[in-house]
Amino acid sequence: MSDPFGAEAELINIESHFHQGQYQEVIDFDTTSFSSENALPARVLQLRARIALGQAEDVLAEVAGEKKPELEAVGALAQLSAGDAESAVETIEQLAATDAGEIGIVQVVGGTVLAAAGKADEALALLQRHQGNLEAVALIVHIYLAQNRTDLAVKEVASARRLAQDSLLFNLAESWVGLRLGGDKYQQAFYVFEELAQAPATSSVRSLVSQAVAELHLGRTEESQAALDQALKKEPGFADAIANQLVWSVITGQDSAEYKAALEQADPNHPFLTDLAEKSDLFDKAAIKYKAKVSA
Repeated sequence: MSDPFGAEAELINIESHFHQGQYQEVIDFDTTSFSSENALPARVLQLRARIALGQAEDVLAEVAGEKKPELEAVGALAQLSAGDAESAVETIEQLAATDAGEIGIVQVVGGTVLAAAGKADEALALLQRHQGNLEAVALIVHIYLAQNRTDLAVKEVASARRLAQDSLLFNLAESWVGLRLGGDKYQQAFYVFEELAQAPATSSVRSLVSQAVAELHLGRTEESQAALDQALKKEPGFADAIANQLVWSVITGQDSAEYKAALEQADPNHPFLTDLAEKSDLFDKAAIKYKAKVSA
């Protein structure tokens, strides 16, 4: 349990805003009274929030020439967001090969870069060097779920329970796993996401999408649509909301062409579209083989 008056407590509110996807609130957060040891972690959170809001080029310019490993890692994240994945990965791999790889911020930001660049095993290797960092745990869980290794995600959450089971990040990670496990876990995940999404102080487009997904798993299509409507009203071009609107339309028997076109415009490289293209290609190849056998 952390000291409520310690250095970590000073970061709780700005970290909560970040992990809830309230990026503008992170940027606007007044950090002038923060202790010197928390000045850099707070700055990193604000820089990451700016990248998330599409300000990668500005962040790159700001951290250019910085020698602190934490800021070099942020620069790599900005490079990735700006479309230069090769340079971003090179920077993180160089940092990971030195003592900088033992720094929590470098692990988390570096792991984010490597995972997004398709280097999941490298990301896991870096993240697993953490010393009780819940954000590293959450990213590890996210990667395992993306790899369909639910068994490993479950183990990671179970191991993290001793760190801080009442923390926002732990609750989010446990809820992500719950959505994969199903059964009564759907309802438990829904409670977490709905509480975050509907409270004015914590609501964000990401928590609304998470609520919508939980509602859909519970068979509540109207409630799911309502949450997606709220998300798209907040941020009309938010790709994950559009992707889930597309899924909703397929499940409910609606025409999905409009949402597929909208997703292609919002994020042509969205994982949903990539996965769809791969499956479509596999289907076409299988159909050709089957047709050849029938013809013979």
